[in-house]
Amino acid sequence: MVNADIIIETKRLRFRPWADSDAEALFKYASDPDVGPRAGWPPHQSVDESLKVIREIFSNGHTWALELKETGEPIGCMGYYACGESNIGIGEEDAELGYWIAKPYWNQGLCTEALRAMINWCFNKKGFQTLWADFFVDNPASGRVMAKCGFRDTGAVNWLSNLYRGDERPVKVMRLDYAL
Repeated sequence: MVNADIIIETKRLRFRPWADSDAEALFKYASDPDVGPRAGWPPHQSVDESLKVIREIFSNGHTWALELKETGEPIGCMGYYACGESNIGIGEEDAELGYWIAKPYWNQGLCTEALRAMINWCFNKKGFQTLWADFFVDNPASGRVMAKCGFRDTGAVNWLSNLYRGDERPVKVMRLDYAL
């Protein structure tokens, strides 16, 4: 891997672009029925489907593989959506953050580590003024990660029919403002 491809680096993770060669690893984790639905997408059914997701969804310049430094394997995904791409009505200087991590890596602080790095990058490199995030109410662990990173509950609850099972379960909207 070329170091220029690394967007963000933490103690245990590298943020890098997804590659076609990641399809098998993506399928290994994205086929788990406990992973995708918590983030709003159905479990992947094949390596070909995972490859299609890499090419058509993740290859957008603002969605990255979370690569575990120890193994070099992608174990999750993190990115942002700018105004007009977000599920939330956000301002021109705002972004919505989204992420998921593979089940074998839950409860190890990796999402918190990654989200803190992403927040820093979004505020200090991209110049966003407010960051938004949301989580399905039946996935409170994601909300706890957001809260640990400084996000505050806005009190808003949305239904996101464009997401997997989004008509059946609401999301809570969280917000983090840039602090000088």
